[in-house]
Amino acid sequence: MTPGLWELVLKGVWVTIQLLVCSALLAAAVSFVVGVARTHRLWIVRFLAGFYTEVFRGTSALVMIFWVFFVLPPAFGWQLVPLWAGTLALGLTYGAYGSEIVRGALTAVDPAQKEGGIALSFTPWQRMRLILLPQAVPEMIPPFSNLLIELLKGTALVSVMGMGDLAFSGNLVRLALQESAEIYTYILLIYFVIAFLLTRVMRGLEKKLKAGVGKAPADKTKAAEPVVVEAVR
Repeated sequence: MTPGLWELVLKGVWVTIQLLVCSALLAAAVSFVVGVARTHRLWIVRFLAGFYTEVFRGTSALVMIFWVFFVLPPAFGWQLVPLWAGTLALGLTYGAYGSEIVRGALTAVDPAQKEGGIALSFTPWQRMRLILLPQAVPEMIPPFSNLLIELLKGTALVSVMGMGDLAFSGNLVRLALQESAEIYTYILLIYFVIAFLLTRVMRGLEKKLKAGVGKAPADKTKAAEPVVVEAVR
């Protein structure tokens, strides 16, 4: 490929990384808010959180992108730029999947830990912040790592809006060269490298978080009782 075409591909990589970071941050925020709400003591909060989860898990991310970019503008009289439209659609969609990861990790914490917090007269927020989350978050990292890779691959859907991401740029290069095998091989390798780096980062984060609660990354058998002591301190 010519230097100009490589420059086009690199611009697509940068757009993809921007979209990935923005949508991942939104998805993480949605995951924790909705996931914690799924464990709330009030049934109406659990119902609303569950309703959101089922709606966004049950709809296509591609259709959601079309809806945010093409349906919202005439309905509300404003237009989102492709980057923010893609961020909103992907963040809300993958946040629904992430909320189940958060809910599952929180409910997997030993009930004795919650009872210990109640015995210490902790408020619900203190129990969540000092006892439940420190133990649940390390267990969320492996499934969140998988979800982040899925989100990376899902960013290719924004090319339907004409957004110059990696997939869109690769298609332009393919049209210019009339050569599919070469350019799509490069695109596959670029996605793989990004995914591999993300996996390494998430693996390192998992080790650091589990070390913070006195657990090895593969250790699933140790009792969680000492965590309450550390949290109280």
